Amino acid sequence: MSSVFTDIKVIGECEEPELIIAKLQNMQDPEFQDDVSEDTNPTRGSKGILEFLNLVQDQPWMYATHKFGYIPPTKPGSLEPQVIKNPSAITADTSLKNNSINIRLDRLHIAKYPGGGTHNVMVTFAARNQVADTQETVSFSQTYRVQEGQSAGIAGYPVFIGLNVGSQGVAFECSTVNVKNTEDQAILSALESSPFQNGLKLLTTAQPAIAPFTEITVGVVKMLAQRSENVAVQKFYLGLDFENMAMGCRLAEGNYIAIQLMMKSPLIGNGGFTNLVLVQLYI
Repeated sequence: MSSVFTDIKVIGECEEPELIIAKLQNMQDPEFQDDVSEDTNPTRGSKGILEFLNLVQDQPWMYATHKFGYIPPTKPGSLEPQVIKNPSAITADTSLKNNSINIRLDRLHIAKYPGGGTHNVMVTFAARNQVADTQETVSFSQTYRVQEGQSAGIAGYPVFIGLNVGSQGVAFECSTVNVKNTEDQAILSALESSPFQNGLKLLTTAQPAIAPFTEITVGVVKMLAQRSENVAVQKFYLGLDFENMAMGCRLAEGNYIAIQLMMKSPLIGNGGFTNLVLVQLYI
């Protein structure tokens, strides 16, 4: 499955300091507003740019790297802490071959996004729905209002209900865009209508309406990501299979965690300074 988010460039992939500076200025980031104005003074030249880069290097959103973890299902009623495993080290559940699964968003934690304050985060998932001998790309978008340093008020939010898995496994990807543009926030209100609130329900037969629905949602996220006051922050692709290759990721019922990882930070624990997406996959 090729990525539907190829055209989206997250801020951590930006190699030009001037573009990062312009983005923070457009977003009126309260933490960097004064520093940006001072450190990018033309009279200070390259020294100002270097000082600015030192300021942003410890920001979680400056890193495009993600690490993945897996939490197995717990016994009914159990509240015991679970060990987070590497999805490459678990055993695949072969009963999921040619079966259907449900995917829900369990956690969305915003340690720090550009812009500060309360973030309007547009989260878009995309996957391949295996129908007989054909595949169709499906996508789902929803917006969440999250205070910086906190998690969205959700648990088990439906994303794909009845996603059909092929014999080779399944792949899904996710993109998050922080929307600061006031006019664009009106667009986000459309994503709170009932078709989006209920998640994308999939069938075992091809649905003609899915293709235009997918094109609309992917088109909206690409458009929003390019606006000057908005910024794409996270983007990851997770392919889950039934093989035993050392570097692959296995498919099984449970929770999968995607963490935007700072280069010098541990995988988990980092004092809350990691942006995290956690999805639940089950039959």
